[in-house]
Amino acid sequence: MHPLSTLDRLRARLNLAAAETADDARLLNTLNAASAQIERAAGRRFSPRRAALQHTVTASAELLLDGDLLQLLTLTNGDGSTIPLADVIAAPDEAPHSLLYLTGSSRFTWDAFPLQAITVTGIWGYHDHPSEMWRNSADTVQNNPLSDSAASLTVADTDGADSALETPRFQVGHLLRIEDEYLRVLAVNTSTNVLTVSRGVNGTTAAAHAQNTLIYTYQPPAEIESLALRWASWLYKQPDTAAFQSLPADLIAALAPFHRIGVKL
Repeated sequence: MHPLSTLDRLRARLNLAAAETADDARLLNTLNAASAQIERAAGRRFSPRRAALQHTVTASAELLLDGDLLQLLTLTNGDGSTIPLADVIAAPDEAPHSLLYLTGSSRFTWDAFPLQAITVTGIWGYHDHPSEMWRNSADTVQNNPLSDSAASLTVADTDGADSALETPRFQVGHLLRIEDEYLRVLAVNTSTNVLTVSRGVNGTTAAAHAQNTLIYTYQPPAEIESLALRWASWLYKQPDTAAFQSLPADLIAALAPFHRIGVKL
């Protein structure tokens, strides 16, 4: 699961003191649950992932996308040929995109059936300000190098300030980007400046990274992260006997503007 905020931010929302860490595992599980419920209710993902998704041909030069596309990487026709990205116009102009148009002589084709004939490989997910979704952590890889199998990432200062002056710059639950690889922070050791990480998450591939390579942290849409923290706080405060009671109306109303509207052909 991909939490839409961090353990530190949830602890701050609940006004927990620094020494009150006994319930951290439950807090993180609650944040994961809230994030999953938000994405399921909205019908869209708010954590970016790399994926190759199959699409059905809608027209010879037009393709309706089944999800929110942040970045198009490759477009493969039904006959296995690659469509030049120079011949593709993504709409709307600013990501996330929901439609692809072909220009020039390029056309969508298939061998036997148009169903699931076109492969769209890209970075998928919803963000209202894609240019702001990755923040410079103001820190770099200190391993020399970081191998593609290492689960420990050494940095210069785990609890220093990032480029937006937020501290600590690395938090449990953070999604990191190092070059083309995404990593998930599982634990932070402030004494040794070592992060325990899950490698190659969200559809990316673990790779080696040279020392001093920049590290970026994912910043979810501000309203969605705020909602995830509110949602998780509500779940955390519920007794086990009330685990399946209805969500508060204000949480449901806050999510309404982010519902993805599907189009049937």
